[in-house]
Amino acid sequence: MKAIKQSVYFNGSPHEIFELLMDSKKHAAFTGHKASISRKNNGKFEAYDGWIQGKNLEIVKDKKIVQLWRGADWEKGYSSKAEFKLEKKGKGCKLTFTQTGVPDNKCAHISQGWKEHYWGKMKKYLAK
Repeated sequence: MKAIKQSVYFNGSPHEIFELLMDSKKHAAFTGHKASISRKNNGKFEAYDGWIQGKNLEIVKDKKIVQLWRGADWEKGYSSKAEFKLEKKGKGCKLTFTQTGVPDNKCAHISQGWKEHYWGKMKKYLAK
């Protein structure tokens, strides 16, 4: 198992970034794919038309999101742990992302996926 660590700066407030990640409609708007996201601890979520699935472990509004996270093609019953930490930096937000327990054979693909399908798309959405 491997870990992914990424740090990204957004031209948006921690609240705006939190909402993009946790609001089903906003998540769908920036990804272009259906999302159903519970905002409660132990609540379930799906994104990218159900390809991403998981459960919220800890939610601290506008500050931190910790989730059990898995791709639909992962071994049945297996999840990684994804943590999003948000902090105000200047006029924007620094997101520190850590995902642990990523299957070795999927790590490079998933690491690139966060950059392409999340951080890049979020930056474009915020620029509108």
